Amino acid sequence: MDGLSVIVRPISGPEELGLFTRLEYVLDDELADDLAAGRRRPGWMWVALRGDRVLARAAWWSRGGDTPLYLDVFDIADDAPDPDRLDVAEQLLRTATAAVLPAGAEPPEYNRFLPPGWRQDTATRQAVEDRMAVLGRTGAQLFVERLRLEWRPGTAVPAGSGRLAFRPVRDTGEITAMMAAVLDGTLDAHSRADLATMTPREAAAAHFDGELAGYSSPREWWQVATLPGGDPVGFVLPARNDYNAIIAYVAVLPAHRGRGYIDDLLAEGTRVLAAQDVPRIRASTDLGNTPMARAFARAGYVDFERTVTMTWS
Repeated sequence: MDGLSVIVRPISGPEELGLFTRLEYVLDDELADDLAAGRRRPGWMWVALRGDRVLARAAWWSRGGDTPLYLDVFDIADDAPDPDRLDVAEQLLRTATAAVLPAGAEPPEYNRFLPPGWRQDTATRQAVEDRMAVLGRTGAQLFVERLRLEWRPGTAVPAGSGRLAFRPVRDTGEITAMMAAVLDGTLDAHSRADLATMTPREAAAAHFDGELAGYSSPREWWQVATLPGGDPVGFVLPARNDYNAIIAYVAVLPAHRGRGYIDDLLAEGTRVLAAQDVPRIRASTDLGNTPMARAFARAGYVDFERTVTMTWS
């Protein structure tokens, strides 16, 4: 201990990104653009300092609104000799949360990207457990772990079976109705949580308004799969978010599950995005959603990362 007191504060602006990134994470290269685009704000990016050493940091992200949607940066210095470093990280988190969020508001979920084999690496696992322990002190609990998947150029574009035809989604009403229908029997943890407090139609509308409506990529990319007679089988929503080309949503309607149509849908969505000459296509699914994970693997997507999510609800 060097006798210096801990100072917890937000960064003053982009000029302090060098200070903020003394602790490292995979999102660091995006921070400057996020600040410029309004997805982050200096007042949402906090550090705990002892002298000139950064002991911990935290940052929130939004799609450009006034309220953060995720806590997605939370780091604790692993080379700090201080025996109170977890206490310092807790102080940072509590102080920053009180300043960033409206009084009494439930904190938005915490997301952390991790290597696929994070449990097998002793140092990585300890760092994860330290962060989760501090978050747990503030009331957070593990919600879900997700696979992050990626299709890369040079990988064969999966071929459809030819059993289905594809047409663009007609309008918002059609896609939200189909989104509501596919929630029957869903294995997705976020969807199941939504259904605990909302009807399927309410959950679908909230998902659409909160995410899909904000994508600037052409909606002509969104495709409905149909049988030869025109009956819908499912849908796939290829899109671009602020960072990557993505498979934003893919699902088979309950009456048509178990026939391998998911492979046709993923093939079509991948084909649409690959035709845009993108450097990669990203997707994700819950670790426990084994059927969807296997479908992505068959389509040539690799499991390159994980997301651990904790919530305060």
